[in-house]
Amino acid sequence: MSYLFPTQTITLDAALRDLTSGSRRARVDAAHALGDVLDPAGRARAVAALLAGLDDDEPQVRAEVCASLGALAEAAAADGAVVAGLIRRLDDGVAPVRQAACIALGTLRAGAAFPALVAALGEGGADLRFQAATSLAEIDPIAAYQPLVGALPDRDDQVTSAIALALGGIGDGRAAGHLAPLLEHAAAAVRFDAAYALAQLGDGRGRAELARAARTAERGWDAVGALAQLAAADGGAADAEALAAALRGDAPEACTRAAGTLLRLPAAAAHHDAARALLRAGLGARKQHLRGLAVEELVRAEARWAVPELEALARTRRGRELGEALTEAVATLRAPGPASGARS
Repeated sequence: MSYLFPTQTITLDAALRDLTSGSRRARVDAAHALGDVLDPAGRARAVAALLAGLDDDEPQVRAEVCASLGALAEAAAADGAVVAGLIRRLDDGVAPVRQAACIALGTLRAGAAFPALVAALGEGGADLRFQAATSLAEIDPIAAYQPLVGALPDRDDQVTSAIALALGGIGDGRAAGHLAPLLEHAAAAVRFDAAYALAQLGDGRGRAELARAARTAERGWDAVGALAQLAAADGGAADAEALAAALRGDAPEACTRAAGTLLRLPAAAAHHDAARALLRAGLGARKQHLRGLAVEELVRAEARWAVPELEALARTRRGRELGEALTEAVATLRAPGPASGARS
């Protein structure tokens, strides 16, 4: 058994051998496995082998090599040849390879790649522009602001969304003025991503878009999270109704998240009973992940009133499936501390 790889499917020596002389499938698997090396000395060997693998004839191998170099983090970033090789792969003739190289450069925070990624954002194919927006923000958020703003709106809707989300993640409030016009975009995905990014900046101009999305299966989870961000910033009075409407949405995960958020908002007191009822129902959900999510939200809301129900759940088969998470939840809620309103 090897402790170098979490999957324990291949040894380091075998992966190094297969990457250079194995079949196409073996090289793909080896390139993937080398990204999981944990031992520092082994990582150095893996980086050297992967660097050579950047020139493999098989596109899938090159893509896996790029991904693994990104996964090896400091070991790869310290090698200038790795960054140079990944920059070269931004011009690969195969889209998945270009994207994997771009992702890796962002993960490695490769400052030397910044000019190449700015060029890719302006002149690359849609697949590369899409990823370049995220990678630029990862490498240098401050320097990335201007090129990202200058690229809005892109001729491709998905790229426009990626740029909007990158600007939201950077957190520079100046971006709000550039994002707000996207709330009128013809594409629903762009409108939502602009609203989400604005919420990250503490700007509520996208509330209506988020409220609509909060009840949908596709975007409910993210919409509720964005509304929660806005509520945390302004007390929640403007978002309580949208979050309450989300309790009746199409995605049970988003409904549960909305219930927990409402319980944490004093301004949403009118909806606390409905939120409690939904979380109680969640404790009895057939699907384990929904039960677990209900428990998490009750803990976040400091809902001590739920302790007897959690203890009752712990005595059942469905409760035992949650394991230590349920035990820890009860202990957390029983711990001394102030409790009032929805929490008592």
